[in-house]
Amino acid sequence: MQFTLGKPNPWPVPPLIQASVGLHVGAAALALAAPQAAAWALGGVVLNHAALTAAGLWPRSDWLGPNLTRLPDDAARRGCVAITIDDGPDPAVTPRVLDALDAEGLVASFFCIAERAAAHKPLVREILARGHAVENHSDAHRHHFSLLGPRGFAREIGRAQQVLADITGRAPIAFRAPAGLRNPFLDPVLHRLGLHLVSWTRRGFDTRERDARRVLARLTRGLAAGDILLLHDGHAARSPAGVPVLLDVLPALAARLREAGLHSVALPAAIAPRRAGAGA
Repeated sequence: MQFTLGKPNPWPVPPLIQASVGLHVGAAALALAAPQAAAWALGGVVLNHAALTAAGLWPRSDWLGPNLTRLPDDAARRGCVAITIDDGPDPAVTPRVLDALDAEGLVASFFCIAERAAAHKPLVREILARGHAVENHSDAHRHHFSLLGPRGFAREIGRAQQVLADITGRAPIAFRAPAGLRNPFLDPVLHRLGLHLVSWTRRGFDTRERDARRVLARLTRGLAAGDILLLHDGHAARSPAGVPVLLDVLPALAARLREAGLHSVALPAAIAPRRAGAGA
């Protein structure tokens, strides 16, 4: 499947990035005009880089560009909640997750790692066939993902976008960064590819928490319409009985949603596609 971009749509530069560019230009001018003030100029640049790093290390921050931590207001008004499931597909876990979702009448969005998807194409197609969404979670889920530059992001995310589109016949509209970590070079790439950055309202920490009750409590504390909830089929922690934790969580989560008068939707049913653009 090939991607075609529409009319160029310039990247809306976030205020923090605009301020950072201005600060760098000002610091350079100050150092040249008044060498005795170079240390102060350098200090300002260092503080600015610290702020940019902090923004990238805060998964729910929108300082580096748009970042969906909740569904849009119209979806919230309809009582929608998004269940998102990361790091798969896992042939030992994902089929059981699909059965559990079916049993509870839940719809989910699977943020798939493209390398895994390419190795389990029928399973990825099964996710879509059962009414769920397949979204982009990078090509290889690299541990140093947040240290990549523009070309590295373009390769990693663009390759995943192509692989997932080829398998499913549908280009993902959403991207989630590995561990939620990123840097200022990410959003221009997402903008060019027409991808929303999606993080979460709350997460269950189910890759390390073996107690389903604690995972459920984290997901449902303050549960409200518009929430985006994060679970994992890949790298899923096992309960003391050896069961992937999310399999114990999903029935109880479904009951909580019903009690609250809420229902789950796939992301494409709640989020309009991001208009692709020419980048920065």
